[in-house]
Amino acid sequence: MTTPLEQLADASGVDFPNLRKARELTRDGLASRRETLGNLESDDDVAIVLMGSWGRAEVTSGSDDDFMLLIRGDERTEVRPARSDVEAILDRPPGSQGIFGEPVSSTTIIERIGLEADSNTNLSRRMLLLLESVHATRQDIYDDVHAQLLDRYLDQSVKPQHPPRFLLNDVIRYWRTMCVDFAGKEREGPEKWGLRNAKLRTARKILFAGGLLPVLECESRTKDEMAEFLATQFRMPPVDRIAMSFIKHGAIDQGARALTAYDEFLAILDDEDKRDHLNKLTRETAKQSDVFGEAARLGKELEIGLLALLFETDDLPKLVREYGVF
Repeated sequence: MTTPLEQLADASGVDFPNLRKARELTRDGLASRRETLGNLESDDDVAIVLMGSWGRAEVTSGSDDDFMLLIRGDERTEVRPARSDVEAILDRPPGSQGIFGEPVSSTTIIERIGLEADSNTNLSRRMLLLLESVHATRQDIYDDVHAQLLDRYLDQSVKPQHPPRFLLNDVIRYWRTMCVDFAGKEREGPEKWGLRNAKLRTARKILFAGGLLPVLECESRTKDEMAEFLATQFRMPPVDRIAMSFIKHGAIDQGARALTAYDEFLAILDDEDKRDHLNKLTRETAKQSDVFGEAARLGKELEIGLLALLFETDDLPKLVREYGVF
């Protein structure tokens, strides 16, 4: 069965070689990691979940092995496998600070949505689990927590034939949080400014659009249909969700433009010298960088294609106008 990305390639006559290469690397690497991580001694309620480029099926030569130790149930600090056991197997484990590598309670991420208890870290973990993750061990736990999270979002406030506003607002909130956090990190120091900025223009937009579009598409569905539809959508890589929307709304050329730009950005990430160059740039030095200039151009091309889908097709502009602002 062909993927939506392959269908868009066939319809447009445009190849996406870097996305295809990344999917092959993801497939092979995931099979290897599932085999080795599955041999670790583990608690009955713990799953190892891979995030980021693994969840997007976009692994390149420089990708980190971002992961979560997902607990089905209440919060605790000691779990098996331990973080150190997992990191001993992975190639590029996450740093000691941040949202990755720690035990994460399903109760915490599902029940603490909004208000003071919903920290920035909790929001990030919840959205990444929903929109950009894949199981490495214990698919049953992963699927169960995913279903519980969707059920929480599709609560009594959901109206049939309306996008679920609870989920829609959280997806939009996460996108805006990423943008605000970028500015906050810049004030803390110039480290990795160039790479973070380039990713905000590209991969983070893919993450956002890959969540926004399926939620908007719920407008034609009953509440029960929404749960099945969203579960199916979120099992796909974000690029496939986006490609499917371009195809559905007859925006083949715009889809080819957007995803060709993103495909070319993956080539930059897969080039060790260029990635290292971006990683060392500051706001000031980026102005003289051809590599950063190209990444910025590709980000703009991606954005133009996505905006055409949202505002220039037959059905989506009405939904964006009605639900995207207020």
